[in-house]
Amino acid sequence: MRFEGKCVVVTGASSGMGYRIALDFAKEGAAVIAVARRKERLEQLAKDAEGFAGKILPYAGDISSLEVNEGMIDYAVKECGKLDVLVNNAGIMDEFKPITEVTDEQWKRVMDVNLTGPMYAMRKAVDVMCGQESGGNIVNVASIGGVCGCRAGAAYTASKHALVGLTENTAYMYVSNNIRCNVICPGGVETEVMNSQTDISQKGMGVIMAGLNTAIPQGKPEDISSAVLYVASDDAKFMNGSTIVVDGGVSCN
Repeated sequence: MRFEGKCVVVTGASSGMGYRIALDFAKEGAAVIAVARRKERLEQLAKDAEGFAGKILPYAGDISSLEVNEGMIDYAVKECGKLDVLVNNAGIMDEFKPITEVTDEQWKRVMDVNLTGPMYAMRKAVDVMCGQESGGNIVNVASIGGVCGCRAGAAYTASKHALVGLTENTAYMYVSNNIRCNVICPGGVETEVMNSQTDISQKGMGVIMAGLNTAIPQGKPEDISSAVLYVASDDAKFMNGSTIVVDGGVSCN
């Protein structure tokens, strides 16, 4: 087991990729602080992990909040005495709105969840990890929208590009503290996120679909989870500041 005795924080853990990531860490022996707004989903996640080598510790809260981000890190240290891995997985989409359709409210909400929340979590986590001889590991989950500006709306694209940049900066700044920071960029994945889009921009979606020359392969949560766990493990100890695209080849189109 690659994560026996490790303490891991996973955000956006109530469904989809985050749910699977949290479960897979617990299978491999980690104590996982699973963070999301839906407490009942987190409690079900903990039940699903019963009998695993590790365990799930639910922590309910809105990841855009400073208090929640700092609180989940404090909780991890309280329960485990350390923090080994932070996975910033929580994120929301923007209904593929191009710049002329983005409202101020939507821009702020997307940035708060996709960028500011992870920044809060990373700032607190790095402070803790700098005080540990073992250092630590941060894995951010961005999107192919963070490496290719034509696959999503304006706010989402900007937030994910910024998260990639924040990852690279953190990796470079704290390499001497034995802290690694990498970013996974998934393509389309079968999760609840797309189902939550209720006002999809016809212009945005139309332009995006017109630019795709092949069928879009859909990944599964386990495809992303396997990449996250690999990057977080000692198997990837020489990977730092890396952007790992996991999209079935869509970005080659």
